[in-house]
Amino acid sequence: MKTKLSVNINKIATIRNARGGNTPNLIEAAENIEIFGADGITIHPRPDERHITLQDTYDLSKVVTTEFNIEGYPNERFIKIIKDLNPTQATLVPDPPNVLTSNAGWDTIKHFDFLTEVIKELKTSGTRISLFIETDAKFIENAKKVGADRIEFYTGPYAETYAKNKQKAIQPYVKMAEVAIKNELGINAGHDLSLDNLKYFKQNIPQLAEVSIGHALISDALYLGLENTVAMYKDLLNDD
Repeated sequence: MKTKLSVNINKIATIRNARGGNTPNLIEAAENIEIFGADGITIHPRPDERHITLQDTYDLSKVVTTEFNIEGYPNERFIKIIKDLNPTQATLVPDPPNVLTSNAGWDTIKHFDFLTEVIKELKTSGTRISLFIETDAKFIENAKKVGADRIEFYTGPYAETYAKNKQKAIQPYVKMAEVAIKNELGINAGHDLSLDNLKYFKQNIPQLAEVSIGHALISDALYLGLENTVAMYKDLLNDD
């Protein structure tokens, strides 16, 4: 199947915020990334606004013409954003407010009641719901039970092990992709996917619907240019 590339633009906002003002221009960057061929834009508007601000979130909703994916912990602030904007997808992450980056998936057993209630409320907006999750069959099975439409594999462990033993690195994801498919869940992936390891992941998870990539892609763009970098990532997702 065709795997979509959603570009996480948090890092562009981080650079802008370092100096204040509006350089680089986040809206212009998002529009160009779509022109360059990306299938979606991802943001994570954290409460401390250290990169994407609340204003950014609402401004982007007016200009993004591809799939708009908003990540976040489903507190009252996040729920209001989703219900106001009706993005294509809301990716729910279990991050506490002060965490540096999303580095763990949901325990869908421990948080079963909470997630069931939140997802039921969010679905009134018509938004697709994805849960950030690790390679644990019980958590994936319960992702379906709480009402999620998709899971997003936390691929940090894959990226960390890939250089040492790529066959070992991919194996848990292959097995858990089968669990997801059995439970009629779509499959997304994100965290530390890069030009080095993305192709192999795609080749071994052929049912992969979407990858969300930010840090590596924006870092590569500093050397290779944004247009060229988006094209290179897109090429890695081709089935050829």
